[in-house]
Amino acid sequence: MGLADTTEEKLLYDALLCSRCKFCTTLCPTYDGWLGKSPVGRIQAILYTLNHKEANFGRLGDMFFSCTLCGACEEICRTFMGGVKVREIIELARSQIVERADVPAKIKEFLENIYKYGNPYGIPGKKREDWADGLDINVYSNEDYLFFVGCVGSFDPVGQKVARSFSELMIKEGVSFGILGREEKCDGNEANVLGEKGLFELLEEENIEKFKKLGIRKIVTNDPHAYNAFKNDYTKEGGNFEVVHHTQFIWELIRSGKLTFSNSSVSNTKVTYHDPCFLGRWNGIYEEPRNILNSIPGITVVEMERNRQNSFCCGGGSGNFYTDLSSGGIDPARERIREAYRTGAEIIVTACPTCAIMLGNALEEEDMEGKLIIKDISEVVNERLKE
Repeated sequence: MGLADTTEEKLLYDALLCSRCKFCTTLCPTYDGWLGKSPVGRIQAILYTLNHKEANFGRLGDMFFSCTLCGACEEICRTFMGGVKVREIIELARSQIVERADVPAKIKEFLENIYKYGNPYGIPGKKREDWADGLDINVYSNEDYLFFVGCVGSFDPVGQKVARSFSELMIKEGVSFGILGREEKCDGNEANVLGEKGLFELLEEENIEKFKKLGIRKIVTNDPHAYNAFKNDYTKEGGNFEVVHHTQFIWELIRSGKLTFSNSSVSNTKVTYHDPCFLGRWNGIYEEPRNILNSIPGITVVEMERNRQNSFCCGGGSGNFYTDLSSGGIDPARERIREAYRTGAEIIVTACPTCAIMLGNALEEEDMEGKLIIKDISEVVNERLKE
């Protein structure tokens, strides 16, 4: 089956709107000078395949799966009629490649691990709650909030550190919350954007059923990818839960006066905030993280040249934090580190465990570990809380 056999005629027409101006390449984290690793190149590859039936669409797998789906190209697209819907076109292409089982080896491994183990790392589910050792956290039993940790927070050391930090903050503030522990499964966001729609629907159905069975009404997560799936996809299938990202949650605690900061012996610190793509461009959450930072005594926020809607991707989206298909040319995380350093900031603050991983690795590769620190926003808040 080829792409032309699908019924998404609107998206195919949308691809024809691309004027090949290449303006989209200016913010693309995977564009390294080769047009194939750019939004316009990917769109033209799709159109070529439609017009040449003998073309092997699956051989273009690396080209399509290296895209992080950061959404920057759509943000700056100058084409008329609202711009080209690049994200949807790429997802459509990926779903066709997945259907033919012609995906790159690392993508296959990523998806098979989720199917077999409920997480992309291939780690047994019984280890999902190990990150919480030593913390007084309940397995969910009618608490006010379910804290959905996600795969990165459950298994990656950097993600685990972020999960612990946010949990400690909630414990200090007396928030009623619980976790699913070993019963938690992948939210499926990456499976969905990688084109494995069947796997995503399976995870979505299982998670919605579990949430409803447990009587869960409110979900908080520090993972923008999980937030995106719950907020924008689960609701279409009856998953009508109140979902908040931890930046929204923390800002509401501050705004309502429930969370206060110490004013004594506060050192002045200059920080810069990195906008995660799935939090910012995908879900429009730009101001809450900045409101949090600006409310903390002793913190001065300096913006990177590329911020908010025009932020530069860390390179970890669409499973690239695991598959690393975007490597080989430009390294977006290393470029972002250099951009942050030019602001004069001491700390790069982010609000996504995947971004924290990518930026942390880049810090080592740039040999700048003594010049910059990567912190989740919950860590910055925790350090300045009033005792």
